[in-house]
Amino acid sequence: MQEMKKRRIVLASVLKPVDDTRMFEKLGSSLAASGIYDLLIIGYPSRKTVELPQNITLSPLTPFKRISLQRLMAPFKIAIKAIQVKPNVLIVNTHELLIVGVLNKILFGTKIIYDIQENYWRNILWTNAFPMPVRLPIALWVRLKEKCLVPFFDWSFLAENGYENEMRFLQKKITVLKNKVRIPKGFTRQQPAVPINLLFSGTIAESTGVFEAIDLAEKLHELEPSIHLHIIGFCAKAETHQKLLKRIENLSFITLTGGNKLVPHEFIFEAISKSHFGLIYYPSSPHTQNSIPTKLYEYMGCLLPIALHDYQPWTELTKPFQASINIDFSNPDSSAILQKMRATQFYTTTPDNISWESEEHKLLDVIQKLMLK
Repeated sequence: MQEMKKRRIVLASVLKPVDDTRMFEKLGSSLAASGIYDLLIIGYPSRKTVELPQNITLSPLTPFKRISLQRLMAPFKIAIKAIQVKPNVLIVNTHELLIVGVLNKILFGTKIIYDIQENYWRNILWTNAFPMPVRLPIALWVRLKEKCLVPFFDWSFLAENGYENEMRFLQKKITVLKNKVRIPKGFTRQQPAVPINLLFSGTIAESTGVFEAIDLAEKLHELEPSIHLHIIGFCAKAETHQKLLKRIENLSFITLTGGNKLVPHEFIFEAISKSHFGLIYYPSSPHTQNSIPTKLYEYMGCLLPIALHDYQPWTELTKPFQASINIDFSNPDSSAILQKMRATQFYTTTPDNISWESEEHKLLDVIQKLMLK
């Protein structure tokens, strides 16, 4: 029993909630299910009560605004918690915790993993998350930290294949863990015949195409009044949230869930179960050109037909299973889209190799190797 207790793993984030889709539902749950690790997950507070196995403990931070002094202090609070726990392995998923990771390695010999979910350099430069004048200085600071500190890390996980080319400074100790879907037990799709429910789920931002999804839904609704759009997810930027509210205030066929509040992942799957089509479009940008939207895996895993932007890396995934109709969101042909929605036979073959279980063994192998060092 003593040896089991020594195998402690901490997963830490600043902005991701403690029950985050990747940090808790995928990495955390897979490690816990092995039965040989005790886990502490540190992150932003969740809106719901989560049922936990005995070997997972959640440690939520005090709530704070996205740009605030409290956010700047969050890494120090996480550092204190990690130092108290003295984990064998510390997994951090943001550049804000790189120094925390190196500190734990120096003080306690902790094995450190950088779970790279985003290319922060490109995100900062090519989105409106920060005001234009400060984007380059912030991006340079983040990339400097990564280049200087990542060599001290024992391993890196990459959420996308493309990050390997985008971030060539990474050492050879890397493993791609894609954001494939873990479908809840008992999930079924029982969507009604009408209205025709369209779904936009996940991160709500200009860079994830929410306004193009609204434009498309509006044009389809003009031809088919039974069209309804459900937008569900979290919008981190207050200005974007206000713009969204103004855009849909007179559109009774559009429903918003979440907005400026975090949405439990189970709500996303509930929305999928009641939908007829999922909408996926990212405006062309260097920061998303090598990304596969997580919701693409979720929709395919749940056999939800997809109205998908005609972007080859995405359409190559859906084509073998007839999972999508591929459209030009910037210039949609509404009549043709409705015709395809009505006439296409979707999922002639059940999708394979899109579930988290196909990634899980890679995670467990890396952790086991690090524990043995």
